[in-house]
Amino acid sequence: PSEKLTLDQLALVETLGIGCHCVDRAATREGEKLLVIGAGPIGLAVIEFLKVANAEITVMDMNETRLAFCKDRLGVDHTVVFKGDDTEVERLKEVNGGELPTTVIDATGSHVSMSNAFQYAAFTGQVVYVGITTQELTFKHVTIHRPELTVKASRNAVPSDFTRIIKLIEDGVIDTTPWLSHSAGYDEFVGEFQNWLKPETGVIKAILHMT
Repeated sequence: PSEKLTLDQLALVETLGIGCHCVDRAATREGEKLLVIGAGPIGLAVIEFLKVANAEITVMDMNETRLAFCKDRLGVDHTVVFKGDDTEVERLKEVNGGELPTTVIDATGSHVSMSNAFQYAAFTGQVVYVGITTQELTFKHVTIHRPELTVKASRNAVPSDFTRIIKLIEDGVIDTTPWLSHSAGYDEFVGEFQNWLKPETGVIKAILHMT
């Protein structure tokens, strides 16, 4: 609970908790080069806490509008458009001074993306899965073994994460304003909801006001 935050701000605490816990699982170091794959809400939550950790952040997504949001509103260091043409590794190196990121966080929930994430990690780096899929992942063992990669999963948030998030928002370290892209009152919600489902609407997080 918080006496300082609005209900709109508090509505984001649970979403941010996923990112908070993931970055904790990744044991992110200041100045570390990280790649976040997927710029949806979970990926954005991860980015917020990578910023708190003062990491060097690259975001990869196929949606250029999402990447522009990450660059312009969240201030990430680099963005890479996923084209699926096998140029991603080289383009990652280009924006990271010839190096690959030491940590890759896959927030897509796509079994294809998750199966391919290992190629983006530096030698002795790690891949952290925060997106969830019910599909099987398929990859060659050598893809992990040869570069001595570590694989982690992040699923939960714990009470201490929520306490930390509330304090960070109260202190202005995390600004929830860019997240709250749309809102509607109770009477408007049914009509607006169908619009919010359209990608061109550009919804990040939509808030339903019950009063």
